[in-house]
Amino acid sequence: MNNGLTTACLVLLNQLKQSVQKHPKRITAAVATLLLTGGGGAFAVASFAPDPADLPVRTVTQAVQSLAANEPLSSLVDIPQYALYRSDVTRSADTAESILQRLGVADPAASAFLRSDANVRQNLLGRAGRSMSAETTDDHRLTRLTARWAPDDSGSFKRLVVERQQDGSFASRIETAPLTVGSRLAGGIIRSSLFAATDAANIPDAVAVQLAEVFSGDIDFRRALRKEDRFSVVYETLEADGEPLRSGRVLSAEFHNGDKTHSAVWFQEPGATKGSYYTLDGESMRRAYLSSPVEFSRVSSGFAMRFHPIHKTWRAHLGTDFAAPTGTSVRTVGDGVVDFAGVQNGYGNVVYIKHRNQHVTVYAHLSRIDVRKGESVEQGQKIGAVGSTGWATGPHLHFEFRVAGEHKDPMVIARQSEAAQPVSAAARPAFDRLAGNMRVQLSSAAQILQASAE
Repeated sequence: MNNGLTTACLVLLNQLKQSVQKHPKRITAAVATLLLTGGGGAFAVASFAPDPADLPVRTVTQAVQSLAANEPLSSLVDIPQYALYRSDVTRSADTAESILQRLGVADPAASAFLRSDANVRQNLLGRAGRSMSAETTDDHRLTRLTARWAPDDSGSFKRLVVERQQDGSFASRIETAPLTVGSRLAGGIIRSSLFAATDAANIPDAVAVQLAEVFSGDIDFRRALRKEDRFSVVYETLEADGEPLRSGRVLSAEFHNGDKTHSAVWFQEPGATKGSYYTLDGESMRRAYLSSPVEFSRVSSGFAMRFHPIHKTWRAHLGTDFAAPTGTSVRTVGDGVVDFAGVQNGYGNVVYIKHRNQHVTVYAHLSRIDVRKGESVEQGQKIGAVGSTGWATGPHLHFEFRVAGEHKDPMVIARQSEAAQPVSAAARPAFDRLAGNMRVQLSSAAQILQASAE
């Protein structure tokens, strides 16, 4: 009988095996149904358990002895003291309170001292453009206030120091220290104007003016600039205590104007009293005449026919008008001798300067005359200031260029004038070393500009 049961079981297992092999999907679905049904049953049983929210709650409170043994928090935690620093620039309307507020200082004693101290009132309050910095405690009480400025071109700067003493009072002092000369690389892309491009590149206006002056003989910055023109420049920075105080001279520059590239480098030959700008090939960029009797400025009326604002008639305008504020310095465009300095008809205060080759330049409507008849003047020397004397409707400089008594366009004359001598043979090795160094720096500035543009 046992043998028969064993045989029957083997037959049954063999049939089940064959069924699984023939119908695997059906067998799997059946097993899954069985498991899901079992799970549902378990869930149904679990859902009949008591709600945890209905269970009784008991609070147990037990006192724990403090490890601090009633010591104050200050004796357990060593809180370090720290200083806060902030920098800013003075404004013309500044008071003691406005300065301290911008510097993050909350100190009534410091405010009272700044209002009463003679050094502060004379050198800080109401003085625009002076660099200042403050050191304070972690609760914003003033420790030290320092202001720096360069009063002249002597190569040194002034330092005003206001410092808290050990007894809590304040004291001030004025110090003098030498400026440190550094250099910076920069570049820009022309989108609308030169000044817009230099502003976008955080280049000082003084550097932009020099840039226009350096290339004025090659580029008409009022009419010839094109969108996407590029420039690179290396210029000096005059630093006080490691902080840039103002910009210095342009050391080298490169300007891509259309399909032309212009370059310049400052070089002073050994033993010479002054330097000049040259191309990177050693050719002088100094011409017999400057293109403008004032620093880079807007031309309000060019050399052409115009409607006269006073006589109300159309007539030839035999000169160039430079719009500028009253008091703006006027310079001679070339070496010469003062032929006339005084008042003359509609010109008002006017200066005539006689140059070589029967060339004469005229500077009219001046508010001030700084030269006398017969005085020799050099190119770039200040001879007066912009004004509105004579027949002038507003402050501007009327400038004329005459050749043998005939009026000529001063812009054309300046560009056609001969250049000065190139670098001498004796100074050529020193110049070549400088030019090679400047090529590397200008290339670096151009790469920085390209990377920032991308």
